[in-house]
Amino acid sequence: MISALINDLYAYWISVLLMMAGLYIVIDHSNLFKKLVGLNIFQTSVFIMFIAMGKVDGGTAPIIEKGYTVFSNPLPHVLILTAIVVSIATTSVGLALVVKINKHYQSVDEQEIEKIELQE
Repeated sequence: MISALINDLYAYWISVLLMMAGLYIVIDHSNLFKKLVGLNIFQTSVFIMFIAMGKVDGGTAPIIEKGYTVFSNPLPHVLILTAIVVSIATTSVGLALVVKINKHYQSVDEQEIEKIELQE
């Protein structure tokens, strides 16, 4: 029973584990670069979850041919392609901000930046 539950829903389990790991990295670390890595891991888990939800058992590509009655919906996959592009763009903007912060404060650690900001 339990092994069947784990085997049938392995994509969801992987998604949940990646989501928890990404959230932990974002909350626990004060290094801004590590926070960006955690956000990317979190985003990847959401991508995996959406792709897993879009799968239809016994479904084929939505090309109408004789003998096929169950089709998979391509919309979740298309939305994930768009989300991947947005993810790359936000990651590049985040990395650019981290570089600018590092040039200004000579640090990418949140706590050190806060100390420097309080001293000014």
